[in-house]
Amino acid sequence: MNLIADIMLGAGALGAAIYCFVLSRRLKRFNQLENGMGGAIAVLSAQVDDMTRALNRAQTTAAGSAEQLTALTARAEQGAERLELMLAALHDLPDADHEGRRQRVLRRRARYSDMEAAE
Repeated sequence: MNLIADIMLGAGALGAAIYCFVLSRRLKRFNQLENGMGGAIAVLSAQVDDMTRALNRAQTTAAGSAEQLTALTARAEQGAERLELMLAALHDLPDADHEGRRQRVLRRRARYSDMEAAE
């Protein structure tokens, strides 16, 4: 009976050793940097670093664009206020003729002879 128990215990130990050996080889293949999962993890890690740098650059650019847009919006609002004032001032001008025509203002150009007389 002891002999059978010892044989079973030895077989179990041998089975466990073979199982550990197989797992060790699989783990080595899994962690290889060239074609295993370790290589894929290294590549993904590099890509994450690149994407983090690109995201930081994009955030910096977006912040600058937001500042420019705020400044342009303020300028546009000031221009709109000035236009509103000009339109309000147009209401104070006299109306056109009864015939719907605008009044004409005639300006005389100075003649050459008039300019000589002015000197």
